[in-house]
Amino acid sequence: MLPPVAWPWVLISAGGLLVVLVAFSARYGPHRDELYFVAAGRHLAWGYPDQPSLTPLLAHLADVVAPGSLVALHLPSALAMAGVLVLSALTAREVGGGTAAQILTMVATGTGVVTVVLGHMLTTATVDTLFWVAIVYATLWTLSRDRPRGWLLVGLLTGIALEDKHLAVFLLAGIVVGVALTPAVRHHLRSPWAWGGVAIALVLWVPNLAWQALHGWPQLTLAADIRSEYGVLGERLNFLGLLIVQFSPLTAPVWIYGLVRLFRVPSLVRARPLAWAFTFMVVVFFLTGGKAYYVVGAVPVLVAAGACGLVERWSTRAVVLTGAAIGLSGLLVWPAGLPILPERAFGQSFYSDINEDEAETIGWPAFVATVQSAVSSSGAGLVVAQNYGEAGALEWYGVGVPVYSGHNGFAAWGPPAGSDGPFVLVGYDEAPPWAVGCRVVAHVDNGVDVDNEEQGRTVQVCAAPAGTWDKAWPQVTHLDA
Repeated sequence: MLPPVAWPWVLISAGGLLVVLVAFSARYGPHRDELYFVAAGRHLAWGYPDQPSLTPLLAHLADVVAPGSLVALHLPSALAMAGVLVLSALTAREVGGGTAAQILTMVATGTGVVTVVLGHMLTTATVDTLFWVAIVYATLWTLSRDRPRGWLLVGLLTGIALEDKHLAVFLLAGIVVGVALTPAVRHHLRSPWAWGGVAIALVLWVPNLAWQALHGWPQLTLAADIRSEYGVLGERLNFLGLLIVQFSPLTAPVWIYGLVRLFRVPSLVRARPLAWAFTFMVVVFFLTGGKAYYVVGAVPVLVAAGACGLVERWSTRAVVLTGAAIGLSGLLVWPAGLPILPERAFGQSFYSDINEDEAETIGWPAFVATVQSAVSSSGAGLVVAQNYGEAGALEWYGVGVPVYSGHNGFAAWGPPAGSDGPFVLVGYDEAPPWAVGCRVVAHVDNGVDVDNEEQGRTVQVCAAPAGTWDKAWPQVTHLDA
């Protein structure tokens, strides 16, 4: 008989995290990827060169409900992480954890720096993490109760996750491997319900797969680009380091202990496939140049198993002290993931080295003002930006003229029509061969001395494209991460 769900603690914990994330959601500015998702949402499709359609759809809904609102844009992420906390508590209960184990699981998960990073920004990783935790919980429920019909829910969740990020296929593959390696549950591989779940996932994935096939599989090109960048030895060691600290250094012993318990404790044998799945994915991503945050959604079940073991072995006082230490270790790093500090203070602190993405949310108004000044003084009829973050920012804040870029999804939304005259060129250190008559008019200064990708970028005014935009556009477009 399973212990009851500690609903008062669950709701207080999830609600508290939600309140904190919403309270800080409008500080600093949008991340470059969020700006891209909003732009992509205005061109809804079944896919884009760098991701499926779910996150751009969420960004579009936020943009329609409250245009220009950071609170609305970040709300789905805050809700997703609150959902992760609820599912983490339910997962702890599923492996036998009572109130203390559920609370310890939520403390370790909810105070992790990766949790607040994902909860503050709308990214594909945020949505992906929520669905991974849900898939893991549904798998655990199905195996522990030996109810094969649960695989239909696993398939449904996986199919939706695949419309956000393709990584869910690795989780599903890891679960299949785990079930195959665990004799006590191996009979599930012969269940028609399990393969029905796989069929549901594939059917839901088909629209994006079709889009990718019709467009030459651009995500495979981008995946190769990521592998070339992260496949070197230094980045592989960094993968292992981030895997250990991405929640907090004190949380790592808990989930490592939980991983060992899933492999060794007889009463947890039906949950053992999830330990195999985690191990499988760590090996695969280590060898293929993946990133540590890819497996974040598979960690809470390990935390839950570890928390249950600690509660069984330790005194209440020891468990409380452990939870307090874990929570404090996470909270101390929160300024790396939440805009708690003033912008200038953040830029001058070590927190900016921990999370470079937070620096990319600072300085957009100054960037846009610089470009706006160039547009006004030159009479340019459009702006061409080097990357999707710059183009997205110019659309988000507005510069009064159409904005284009050849980067990833933006490439399909060009070339410019009806204007072969002067234009503003942003983000190119030197004038490209497809632009003529260019002169440098400004360099971007975010005004708070934060070192990010746009700081110091060049703004130029060009007389015209080389020939027509239709002929120049193939040279403008580029596909990279």
